[in-house]
Amino acid sequence: MDNSMNQVEICCGSYQDAIAAYRGGAKRVELNSALSVGGLSPSLIALRRIKRETDLKVICMVRPRAAGFHYDAVEAELMLEEARLFLENGADGIAFGFLSEDGKVDRENTQRMVTLIHSYKKEAVFHRAIDVTPDIDAAMKILVELKVDRVLTSGQRAKAMEGIACIEHLQKTYGKQIEILPGSGMNASNAKEMIETTGVHQIHSSCKDYREDRTTFSEYVSYAYLSQPHEMDYDVVEESLVRKLVQSVNS
Repeated sequence: MDNSMNQVEICCGSYQDAIAAYRGGAKRVELNSALSVGGLSPSLIALRRIKRETDLKVICMVRPRAAGFHYDAVEAELMLEEARLFLENGADGIAFGFLSEDGKVDRENTQRMVTLIHSYKKEAVFHRAIDVTPDIDAAMKILVELKVDRVLTSGQRAKAMEGIACIEHLQKTYGKQIEILPGSGMNASNAKEMIETTGVHQIHSSCKDYREDRTTFSEYVSYAYLSQPHEMDYDVVEESLVRKLVQSVNS
């Protein structure tokens, strides 16, 4: 295997996260907001500043709400409109996921999104909605047919290392037709094993650490969204963890 091909993608919830990823040596980020609820669409200003100040490849999440991946017609139109706005402002790709009510890939809306993204000659990435589909092989065949460029997956388990056998199957079965990107719980201590076991050439990681902010709550009011021991914290991308991950996948 040619280790020089190995790619690290950092999941970022802000402009500051992306700058930390960049300084740590990452070449690609997935830009979101609200990572505490699984990631929602990011700030347009964050995208524009990241593209202006770095040479990062930026994949923008398009997700309008925290719950689920089945969207009505209005939501789907808003997602397409938002994707177009990101693409017109420098996004290198869009991460999205459309499922039908029964959890299968929503073929119609997925095709519309892929067509839009490819009209800008950018990358179409189907995110971890794939991990709640009832038949991952059936889902993958649709994504390949619709010419999705990449799929982010934990192998239908909470953490990618728990789903490593599924990820290996996906890489061996579909890896020549669509890129397989393992994510969830990936870090410098397990990324090399994932690459060597499955044959993938890229890893998705949050490289998460925490910063304290004591304005999170007072005696009677709390805005905490993390559980103990991080009630007064917010999560960030840690530059040193990015650097260790980049070094580990190319050692």
